[in-house]
Amino acid sequence: MSRIAKKPITIPAKTEASFAKGVFTVKGPLGTLTKNFRDEIGFAIENGTITLTLVSDNLQARALWGTYASHIKNMLAGVNKAYEKKLVVEGIGYKADVKGKDLVLAVGFSHPVVVPIPEGLKVTVEKTTITVSGIDCEVVGQFAAVVRSQKKPEPYLGKGIHFIDEVIRRKQGKKAA
Repeated sequence: MSRIAKKPITIPAKTEASFAKGVFTVKGPLGTLTKNFRDEIGFAIENGTITLTLVSDNLQARALWGTYASHIKNMLAGVNKAYEKKLVVEGIGYKADVKGKDLVLAVGFSHPVVVPIPEGLKVTVEKTTITVSGIDCEVVGQFAAVVRSQKKPEPYLGKGIHFIDEVIRRKQGKKAA
């Protein structure tokens, strides 16, 4: 049983939540998020709190119970304060630019790498720092992971794209005889 889902989730001020026909909708100051949920979990919205209950008590429903509670908490937090991920581009000649709806990376290849920016995300570049922000936690994290995967940091010189708080384990390299 999930400890997270047993506790009621409070709805913040200036935020509306509704559930109808398997679709959970959250409206807040920064925008609106919707997500489809299976009917194995019941939702009760009353007095500014959301309570999740098991409709059918099987293994899959119990596994989804806590997951759905976390998704709802992320949605409520996202429409009130935008999620943000920061990446650092390290390396000589490595740079990033935003051109229209694309992020253009020059990361040591013979050609620039163009990554399309998903709808609803705001991407800014300041010198060597890429900032990805948006109201949907999953979209922000996925886009940041896609950008990082274009040139993963290597352990010898530390060149590549990495998260700002990520620690790169460095290797010593060859020793002189």
